[in-house]
Amino acid sequence: MKSFRHRFAVLPAFVVLLSVAGCSSADDGASVAVPRPDAKVTELCRNLDKVLPDEVDGEKRDDPEPASELTAGWGGVAIILRCGVTRPPKMTDPKVASGHDPTAVAGGVEGVDWLMETKDGDAHRFTTANREAYVEVRVTGGRDSTGVLIDLAPAVKKAIPEGIAS
Repeated sequence: MKSFRHRFAVLPAFVVLLSVAGCSSADDGASVAVPRPDAKVTELCRNLDKVLPDEVDGEKRDDPEPASELTAGWGGVAIILRCGVTRPPKMTDPKVASGHDPTAVAGGVEGVDWLMETKDGDAHRFTTANREAYVEVRVTGGRDSTGVLIDLAPAVKKAIPEGIAS
């Protein structure tokens, strides 16, 4: 994991991709699967929930169902956060580390390392790296995701210590 951090502190391509990543208008009644991490990670996620912003990239907090301290949302399905997810397979993929996977890019935003994966054409999934818990943020098509990650970075840094998630 350390090589992930050192190789991908900030990648210009990542910043370019963030500027075109996005989100469409939100639907009411978002529903997401609640992660089931161990007790240590659950406590970190509860701490994160306490410091998450009320607004992210201009969207008001609108948590999905079922209600959980491990999930949060802004703007319906526009921005969905899940804390305590499992490590995404792409995080250890050598093609990503070498920059040869067009569907995944690693980089950092405001002191938080992320793996960005393209999902379903124009949706993106960001997963924290080099933190003691994996935090996933899904952003649907059409929105510049840079603002999302900038707005979430202070809470992630405050609640989820740097380290290696189990």
